[in-house]
Amino acid sequence: MKRAILVVTVALAMILVNSSGPASAGRPATRPQQLVQAIVVLTAQVDPSTIKAPNRRQRGAALERALHATADTTQKGVLALLRKRQAQGLVTTIDPLWIVNGVSVTAAPSVIRELATRPDVRRIDPDLAIPAPITPRSTATTELSPAPPEPNVALVNAPALWNLGFRGQGVVVASMDTGVDGSHPDLAGRWRGGSNSWYDPYGQHPTVPTDVNGHGTATMGVMVGGDAGGTSIGMAPDARWIAVKIFNDRGAATSTAIHRGFQWLLDPDGNPDTADAADVVNDSWTLSMGGCNLDFQPDLAMLRAAGILPVFSAGNYGPATGTVFSPANNPQAFAVGATDNTDVIDPSSSRGPSACGQPIVPRAVAPGVSVRTTDLYGLYTVASGTSLAAPHVAGALALLLSAFPDLSADRQAAALEGGAMDLGPSGPDNDYGYGRLDALAAYRWLTMPDFTVSASPSTATTTPGGTATYTVSVAGVNGFTDAVTLSLAGLSAAQATWSFTPPVVSGGSGSGRLDVTTTAGLAPGSYPLTLTGTNGSTSRSAYATLVVPAPPDFTVAAAPASRTVPAGDTTTYTVTVGTLNGFTGNVALSLTGLPGSVGSSAFNPTSVAGVGSSQLTITTPATAPPGTYPLVVTGTSGSLSHTATVMLTVTARDFTLSASPSTVTVSRGQTASYTVSVGSVGGFTGSVSLSVTGLPAGASATFSTNPVGTPGSSTLRVRTTSSTPRAAFTIRVIGTAGALVHQVPVTLTVR
Repeated sequence: MKRAILVVTVALAMILVNSSGPASAGRPATRPQQLVQAIVVLTAQVDPSTIKAPNRRQRGAALERALHATADTTQKGVLALLRKRQAQGLVTTIDPLWIVNGVSVTAAPSVIRELATRPDVRRIDPDLAIPAPITPRSTATTELSPAPPEPNVALVNAPALWNLGFRGQGVVVASMDTGVDGSHPDLAGRWRGGSNSWYDPYGQHPTVPTDVNGHGTATMGVMVGGDAGGTSIGMAPDARWIAVKIFNDRGAATSTAIHRGFQWLLDPDGNPDTADAADVVNDSWTLSMGGCNLDFQPDLAMLRAAGILPVFSAGNYGPATGTVFSPANNPQAFAVGATDNTDVIDPSSSRGPSACGQPIVPRAVAPGVSVRTTDLYGLYTVASGTSLAAPHVAGALALLLSAFPDLSADRQAAALEGGAMDLGPSGPDNDYGYGRLDALAAYRWLTMPDFTVSASPSTATTTPGGTATYTVSVAGVNGFTDAVTLSLAGLSAAQATWSFTPPVVSGGSGSGRLDVTTTAGLAPGSYPLTLTGTNGSTSRSAYATLVVPAPPDFTVAAAPASRTVPAGDTTTYTVTVGTLNGFTGNVALSLTGLPGSVGSSAFNPTSVAGVGSSQLTITTPATAPPGTYPLVVTGTSGSLSHTATVMLTVTARDFTLSASPSTVTVSRGQTASYTVSVGSVGGFTGSVSLSVTGLPAGASATFSTNPVGTPGSSTLRVRTTSSTPRAAFTIRVIGTAGALVHQVPVTLTVR
């Protein structure tokens, strides 16, 4: 089942808020809040299905202008708030992202919570930390002459397209990986060069292509490597490459860096009028957890809309089923599994089905076992894994785009699938996908009658129990005139019902309407849909998203997390109510957990309308028993109820008693003096009456001040007489204040 992505995610922020440390006595907590790294995705999003232009490059430029315009217009409110909170020390970084219309932030949990209540915020994603993939390397430097293609390159028929004159010329291939060793003899001359051909979002290697890991160098060699090592190792040796180093030198990537990398690939020089975007993008990485994560779905959708097919390695988590992880299992990705050179699937190659709902994943397989490719320091390596399979497909796309420069991303995917050599059970399956890559067959397929499928809008929103409508268009290619049957995947019968009108598009071209009616219990979230048109054994797909927003709701938070108060005093907390998804109701506030003997409570005001705050006042009696009490603030609006927990620590009022020096020696008839000091505990301010016991015979005691205010001191004088016995005596000084009694011993030695 797909993992529902909440429209607004605040759990991370709330956890961090509630884990704050205790406050100092009688004052709000001053301990800094633990900062949260997150990506705030705005509600306003560009619908790529509305972007129309005569060719692929012009569509990409028009799309980028629309993305910039939407971000510039709709991010103003969020950015203004973040800059205000930054001036208050609650935000440290603000990084606007136009490709997803979002903002990457590092902020206090209170700011994340505040952002989550805004109607212009769709959701808040954590800024993930993603480890770099590892490719085992076995250095091989053998040179052969002449330079035959490597067996894996020959197997997928790349040389056949070379012989037709298509070697990737005019095509720019991009890598999102650990970087590229730009000095390698098989790669140096193929780098496009210039400031728009290398991007390190971490700034560790700002101008020179660098790879300290080797993984990105290995994948680039499969895509564009030449024959400097004695064999032809690359699929498209005349293509040019650019690269984003999404993994830093420590081998880690962040969601922010990946989003920035995707938008850089759409416009490396920041000028939409310059045709310098990538034509092919290879991503030989995935997340390391299962389920359907759609954090990068907007990026992939925009790449496809710009005519760039995002190629992903399926992952090396096989042979178990359901092991193609995100983003490779997103509908907009083209996931690639691995086979050996005898067309047997690699046991470790990840398998479907997809947690994101599309019928087939991986989409295809390619050689990924014992692949000879480029390594660091000008060397070569033999490596295995789907990381090596995916760049075979990316390189094949470069060959096809040399022959057919204006192919849409959907058409590129269809050619790869239509030309694939079927393996395993007859037809597409979740082990081999549509089959093993065959570049020549894909080229030939592009000249045959076929059809494409598209959907508009790309995203539709409805409430549980409501209906969303899409237009599904079928267009014939190369004289196709047959009927196409429409179907939908991505939702179960328990989640929705749907119908196409008409269910079959006749004549090879036309459109139909898809109505999706959700069930009343459908959970809020984003649901990726796959709309498929089928003619005989040929099927083509389009992708759309169904968004079910969460119902109106509210949040309750209380600060500080802890207060300390002396018995008999009053303390306050601030209770804040936030709104989610357009909530406008009244929230009534109440408190539980406060025993009557400990104190009484009052809210001002007792209810909050929509968004606002209330002051919670706790008044304790002087007799309140000391201790720590968890208090639960509850906000209620109709059937909705949310809570926040704070701690109340009550300390008893008391005084301290001390005397110095501890020992005094006098001769009979002399007077001994002691200083008696009274201190305050828990705000005690009363008077303390002093007395003594244990005086020897013939001795008397006086206090210079009695009773003593708190804090204060008094001089105790003990006068002896000639009849006082010679000995050491323990005298106890007693302080009394109501029911409170303390005593302290001193020694009197009489000689």
